[in-house]
Amino acid sequence: MASGAIRRFQERVLGPSRTGISSSTSEIWLMGVCYKISEGESSEEADSGHVLTAFGQDFSSLILMTYRRGFGPIGDTTYTSDVNWGCMLRSSQMLFAQALLFQRLGRSWRKKESETPEEEYLGILEHFGDSEASAFSIHNLILAGESYGLAAGSWVGPYAVCRSWESLVRKKREETDVKNKLFSMAVHIVSGSEDGERGGAPILCIEDVTKTCVEFSDRETEWTPVLLLVPLVLGLDKVNPRYLPSLIATFTFPQSLGILGGKPGASTYIVGVQEDKGFYLDPHDVQQVVTVNKETRDVDTSSYHCNTPRYVPLESLDPSLALGFYCPDKADFDDFCIRATKLAADSNGAPLFTVTQSHRTNDCGIAESSTLTSTEICGEEHEDEWQLL
Repeated sequence: MASGAIRRFQERVLGPSRTGISSSTSEIWLMGVCYKISEGESSEEADSGHVLTAFGQDFSSLILMTYRRGFGPIGDTTYTSDVNWGCMLRSSQMLFAQALLFQRLGRSWRKKESETPEEEYLGILEHFGDSEASAFSIHNLILAGESYGLAAGSWVGPYAVCRSWESLVRKKREETDVKNKLFSMAVHIVSGSEDGERGGAPILCIEDVTKTCVEFSDRETEWTPVLLLVPLVLGLDKVNPRYLPSLIATFTFPQSLGILGGKPGASTYIVGVQEDKGFYLDPHDVQQVVTVNKETRDVDTSSYHCNTPRYVPLESLDPSLALGFYCPDKADFDDFCIRATKLAADSNGAPLFTVTQSHRTNDCGIAESSTLTSTEICGEEHEDEWQLL
C-alpha cells in the first residue's frame, strides 16, 4: 500500500492529522520536562531561545520508528515489510529506544544536525535495525513473543508486546556475557493478572521490582536500572474519562517514557500532553530500510526523527494501552513510588495502578497486598493508611 494510502487509512482511524502546537498557553509536558508557554508566544513566533523552539528540539530528538520495506524475510515467512500490521511493534521499539537514549546519553541530549552523530547514538539505532542481526529488530521481537501471539502479519495489543519485550531482553541477556549487555537495564511488567486483560488497577510490588533487579544483575548488585511497563485496560470502547487526569499527570514524572496507545489497529507512541491532547510519534509512514551502525558516522539518520508534532484527543484513545517509566537508580525508583502513590491517592477511586511494599499472607495462607502512603515510603507511619480492596 502506498504511503499516501497508509496516511488516509490512519486518518480514518485516528482522525484527521492534527499537527503543530495550538494557540493555547497551557504548559506542555514532554516525558517529565515542562514547557511553559508565555502569553505572547505562539507557534509562529518560535524564534531561537523561545520555549516552543526548545520543545521542538526536544521532540525532534526523540527516536522515531516507522513501517519499513525491503528488509530480509521475518523467520520462515515471506514478509519483507511490516506495512499495515507492525505499528504496535514499532511503537514499542520507540519506547525501548527512548529508554536506552535516556540511559546512555541522558534526558537533556539533543540531536544536532550540523554535527557528526555520537557513536553511542548510532549504536542505539543499530540495535533496532530490521534484521535478525539487530538485537531488538521486529524479527527478534516476533520470535521472542510467539507464545504471546506475536506473528508476522498480525496485530497485537500492548500487554502481549510488553511481555514479548520482557522475553526478548531476557533472551539477549542470556546470550551475552555480563560485561557486554546490549540492554543494560532490567524490565519489569506491572500487571494485576497473568493474562493482563481483566482490567482493574495492577499492583506495583516494591519487593518484586527489587527481585527483578537482583536477578538481572546475577545477584552481583541489589539494584540495576529498571524499565517499568504497565499494561492497562481503562474502559470498554475508549478510555473512561475518570482516568484522564491521572494519565496526564504521569507525564509530569521525571521517569516518564510516555504511552503505547492509539486506536484498534492504529498504535502510536504518545510522548507528551497539553491539556487534553496527546502529542505522538506516528509509525504509519512507510520508509525504505536504512542500515545504521556506529562505525559509519556519516549515515543519514533523518528517517529516525520527526520534526512535526501531531496530536490526538486523549479521550479518543483505545482503553488498552501501556505506560512506560525508566528508573536509573534506587533513589529514582523511590521517588517514582512516592509520586505513583500520591497519584493513586488523588485519583478519586480510579487509580491507574497502586504501590505496595510486599505481598502479605494472611492466616489462611492467601496472598494479600496493601498499598502504601507516600509518608510510609519516606519512612514514616501514617494513621490514615488506605487499603486496596
